[in-house]
Amino acid sequence: MTPTTSDLSSSVFTTETMAVPGGTETILRGGRHLFDRLPDAFGPDTPGGVRRIGVLGWGSQGRAQAQNLRDSLEGTGITVAVGLRPGSSSADDARAHGFTESDGTLGDWLDVAATSDLVILLIADAALAAHHEEIVAALEPGAVIGLSHGFLLGHLRATGGDLPAGHAVIAVCPKGMGDSVRRLYLQGSDVDGAGINSSVAVHADPDGRATDIALGWSVALGSPYTFATTLRDEYLSDIVGERAILLGAVHGLVECLHRHFLLAGDDPVTAYERSCENVTGPIAATISRDGLPAVRARCGDTDAFDCAYTAAYRPARDLVAEIYDEVADGTELRSVILAEQRLADRPLSRIGGTAMWTAGDEVRARRGTRDLPIDPLTAGLFVATMTAQIDEFAARGHAWSEIVNESVIEAVDSLLPYMHARDIAYMVDNCSRTARLGTRRWGPRFQSAYEQVVLPAAVGPADAGLVGAFIGNPVHQALAAAAKLRPAVDISVV
Repeated sequence: MTPTTSDLSSSVFTTETMAVPGGTETILRGGRHLFDRLPDAFGPDTPGGVRRIGVLGWGSQGRAQAQNLRDSLEGTGITVAVGLRPGSSSADDARAHGFTESDGTLGDWLDVAATSDLVILLIADAALAAHHEEIVAALEPGAVIGLSHGFLLGHLRATGGDLPAGHAVIAVCPKGMGDSVRRLYLQGSDVDGAGINSSVAVHADPDGRATDIALGWSVALGSPYTFATTLRDEYLSDIVGERAILLGAVHGLVECLHRHFLLAGDDPVTAYERSCENVTGPIAATISRDGLPAVRARCGDTDAFDCAYTAAYRPARDLVAEIYDEVADGTELRSVILAEQRLADRPLSRIGGTAMWTAGDEVRARRGTRDLPIDPLTAGLFVATMTAQIDEFAARGHAWSEIVNESVIEAVDSLLPYMHARDIAYMVDNCSRTARLGTRRWGPRFQSAYEQVVLPAAVGPADAGLVGAFIGNPVHQALAAAAKLRPAVDISVV
């Protein structure tokens, strides 16, 4: 039994219906008041239940999810163990966070896989593609396979394989970076429901219990709301998104605009404020609080916004469609695998040393001395690119919850606040290898499109049809519905 994207029926949790354009979606509203239902979801005292959860990997997601699961399941009798490859440099950090060999909560990844009822695979995408067979071979019959990304399915499909039969296969995919998953979970001790939204997918369900286990996993991570997807839709939207508005496009955008403002006569600090600081600061905050149309309303020059928006929308949409096609046919996934092999013995060079980023410290030091206005050119280009991704996902048939989370909420409630604290270059240099490779491949494509096509056209008259389509875009209804589920808390970044 493989549920559809709208199937979140549960015998443990009470789901609810959310109105979206053209219909409804079933979602689960989270919160710590649901933690007492976790034993029923995992069923540790029933045949085939989950008594031990093995988290393989200690990257950003592994670190966050292992801690959140352990803390949420305290006192239930369900244990959480971390499995690492022999000689892993992460072992000391895992011990520092309370996972130790002496109590059986830290061990070799294959040993942990062999002794766990739910095995969550959170090692890097390329490493998982290379080692999934030996991990699967170590599993006990009936063990549940857990994923937080559909990359492995995409890789297997592209190479003629598939996930193993005989095991339930589920995914819980937080719509934000691991640091956000942990920080907002901790904030949730004061604000019930604070956390990062998650999608869930049930790819295989031999005994009919997989949905409850997946929802229990999502609740235990602290997800404010959980929505349904499929593994295929998840990896498509996730990988496309990080190459577009979440990372690649936003990097290309600010590099282009910083140079543009310098050539127009701005000093480096002002150019940084009008480009990078604008996106990560007032634009992101406005979208998070009040939605996309509010950016247009508050930019101070609606005509300039409209010209920028209509100049950028079609070039951005063309690039998002190209990325989508290359992810769907396996090209982008193969590029990640090949790059991982090439880079095994040499690290990726960093981008944070370019001249643009030297102004960041001064910009961050002067925050709070004045209210930074929304720049209409920057806002028009950014909102057009975000809307282009939204519209492409809608045209490809993704559910509205997935569209708004992968295109808007993850950006403005997880990634951009982190970039605001550090800067965009820091994020690009420290994100996952898959995201970093994609950003480096597609960021320059967006940058050149903005420079060569968009900026020359942004001085011309606006396209009234495109402006009208933006104002009446159904995403505004979907985002407003999703925003009602957002707890009143902003991510802390230290």
